[in-house]
Amino acid sequence: MLFSASMITISVLSDNTASARVSQGQIDRLRAEKREYERRKNEVQAKIDSLEFERLNEVAKKEVLDQRIELTSLEIININEVINQFIMLIREKEYEVVLAQNREEDQLMKYRNRVRDMEENGIISYLEILFDSTSFSDLLARIDFVSDIMRADEKTYIALQDARNETEEAKADLEETKAELDEEKEQLEILEAQLFEQLEEAHELIRRMEADIETESQIRDQFEAEEARVQQEINAAVEQLRRQQEAERLRRLREQNRTGGGGGGGGASVGGAGTGQFMWPTSGTITSSFGSRGGRQHQGIDIGAPHGTSVVAADSGTVITSTYGGAYGNYIVISHGNGTTTLYAHLSTRSVSAGTNVSKGQHIGNVGSTGNSTGPHLHFEISVGGVRVNPLSKL
Repeated sequence: MLFSASMITISVLSDNTASARVSQGQIDRLRAEKREYERRKNEVQAKIDSLEFERLNEVAKKEVLDQRIELTSLEIININEVINQFIMLIREKEYEVVLAQNREEDQLMKYRNRVRDMEENGIISYLEILFDSTSFSDLLARIDFVSDIMRADEKTYIALQDARNETEEAKADLEETKAELDEEKEQLEILEAQLFEQLEEAHELIRRMEADIETESQIRDQFEAEEARVQQEINAAVEQLRRQQEAERLRRLREQNRTGGGGGGGGASVGGAGTGQFMWPTSGTITSSFGSRGGRQHQGIDIGAPHGTSVVAADSGTVITSTYGGAYGNYIVISHGNGTTTLYAHLSTRSVSAGTNVSKGQHIGNVGSTGNSTGPHLHFEISVGGVRVNPLSKL
């Protein structure tokens, strides 16, 4: 039974150690990603610091500032993942410390029992064993026996020392990991402060642009032009996706006819199909409704939420656009079938690319204020048959 228990303990420790290695490998991969974000952000910062940046118009400047904000946001997401990995790693190392302490206690108990036996019997027991020998060959055999006992005593002591060393090493490793976690948390605070400053700089630029009547008029015209352009692209992408789905449906139908299969699967198609029921794409409050706003038609609703809040697909479908646009900033468009699409704009980061099938409620990005935006929010649109409709009528 003791042997079985020992083997189970060793097996658990081995599995845990393997898991720790996986976690450490994940941390190393995330840190490599972080270094790449830092490199790209340094390139963007160098562009901002250059004289060339000052010659750009305000819209182009905002795009460069948005690039820096996006990279800082990605760094924050990355470092939060590193922190989560460290938390998991610490739990594993805490368990390793417990196992090492248990082994030390077990060896200490064995050593104490042996010392107690020696105190009770005394060294005279060794002499008695030798003096009670009946012949020279018996004496040699008894000397070997005493040597075996002494070697066993030495092994017990060495095992105790090894167990203590393992415990100290496990504790030191745990403390080192905790120190690394603290460093990552400090770095997170620095990045969050940087992000706040970068957002303020970008928002101030937009506010200055809006304060200038001529510039604000240009921004409005640009936004309306981009809305029209984006809707045309959406309609074209929806039509292309429909043709692809129809071609795939016919291909599968021919395949079924050739193989003699049943007709039940004739309606299958490429791309994700929506349920027809939409959920809220993020948590927050409506800060701007669908309809007339400031002399122009607001084609969606604005949902105010903290920067970095998760944005999810309002319904299942296929991503047909995932890109950056001057007024929309980072935006994503999802086709849900039957000519229905949803648009998610001003994102800080995008987590899906064009062609990706997404399920309802799947994370696709994070709330931000890229593009023509003076504060973090999600601009959300629903189009049916190429015409934008009030999202509140569908949610």
